[in-house]
Amino acid sequence: VQLVESGGGLVQPGGSLRLSCAASGFAFSIYHMSWGRQAPGKERELLATIASTGVSTIYPDSVKGRFTISRDNVKNTVYLQMNSLKPEDSAVYFCNANPYTTTPTVHDGNWGQGTQVTVSS
Repeated sequence: VQLVESGGGLVQPGGSLRLSCAASGFAFSIYHMSWGRQAPGKERELLATIASTGVSTIYPDSVKGRFTISRDNVKNTVYLQMNSLKPEDSAVYFCNANPYTTTPTVHDGNWGQGTQVTVSS
């Protein structure tokens, strides 16, 4: 399982970013894909999951209505669209792949190396 995140960077508060996670080495279309993040000194937090069926779930109230997860099974890529970004969204963002559950925890599946997102003026 290989997962390579991209699309992070520095953005002003209120701005948007779209993160991408390119997957290889496994049958992407049958895996459930997730995004999580980890800020310095904090535990990793699961943000969203999109099942192999395409059904998506956003977990924390802090990002509901602002973040959207999607996938492209032709490109073997999962995306996280982030709008109305806030300084507290600053973290390293990771993608995750697991074939077993549509409600994973941070201990399930495989994680990529992450991409840094910094929200600051």
